[in-house]
Amino acid sequence: MKAKSLRLSDRGSPALPDSEETEDEPEARSDPIPPARRTPETRAGPVTTSRRTGGDHGHAGRLLHVCRQRGGVVARPLCVLRGGGDLATGVAWTLWRENWPVVVLELPEPLTVRRTVSLSSAVTDGEIGVQGMRGVRAESSTEAVAVADQGDVAVLVSPELVPWGRAQPDVVVDARMAKRNIDTSIDDAAVVVALGPGFTAGVDCHAVIETMRGPSLGRVIRSGRAQPDTGTPAELGGRSADRVVRAPAGGKVEWRVEIGDVVTGGQTLGEVGGVTVRAPFGGVVRGAIRNGMRVRAGLKIGDVDPRGDPSACREISDKAMRVGEGVFEAIECFSYLLGLSD
Repeated sequence: MKAKSLRLSDRGSPALPDSEETEDEPEARSDPIPPARRTPETRAGPVTTSRRTGGDHGHAGRLLHVCRQRGGVVARPLCVLRGGGDLATGVAWTLWRENWPVVVLELPEPLTVRRTVSLSSAVTDGEIGVQGMRGVRAESSTEAVAVADQGDVAVLVSPELVPWGRAQPDVVVDARMAKRNIDTSIDDAAVVVALGPGFTAGVDCHAVIETMRGPSLGRVIRSGRAQPDTGTPAELGGRSADRVVRAPAGGKVEWRVEIGDVVTGGQTLGEVGGVTVRAPFGGVVRGAIRNGMRVRAGLKIGDVDPRGDPSACREISDKAMRVGEGVFEAIECFSYLLGLSD
């Protein structure tokens, strides 16, 4: 079954705060009321209004009112995200909020630091809730598609794209933020989108989404590359590189604090391989790699937020939301490749 899509909307991305342009500033709660849980019946055809609070589709703009045939059932195009970190989760939330089925592919042991707002946490915890969205671990591609079709986001351990049988993904998004192209090909799906530096739009993928803070954040690049990686974390509350906590040695991570804890400068956060890890300054523990993991020296294992707001630890950042909006716009741009345009 083929249905017409809406034309690319002329919506603009919301402006960043006039204050500092930081890497992951806390974002305004763009949707405090989660959408209703979806069922196969509600996904059996195009949805003309949001089931959230009315017909306004919010920051992601207008929904592509489209259908595809999958396994004998009419369904929306299947979106596969490679990576389940905080930026990828912002992308997943945008698509999920617009009632698109989403499957996230992750590593067996994710190196995620912002675990409270990352779907990758479902790998070890079984499931995770992020701003009304539920991520659920699946054990096979078949189960993953079923979970996504039921209205949750499926999280599947698979470093590589897996065989999908009859449920081939329509959209693949490389959201691993490796700053290089590991193995993504423009032939991976009908529409392939990649986040950040390391990809060339029109060669490696159909579109690249800008992830650098600034006026171009979230921009859809249809030819060329995103801005290069600077190697320096963006400023957050007046702090930059020193807010990132790195492993002082190789070995097992053993935390004495949890994400959301308020700490003082010099306070012991934990140990890695028996070497003490201390807070670089006073603030809130914004992120911490999973306790008990074995890491190499120099790896990013934590993040301290100098602004001291524990609630920010459980919010998808405005940066992730802007990137998610860019991905949604890119899919609209290339909807004709899905056979969904006029």
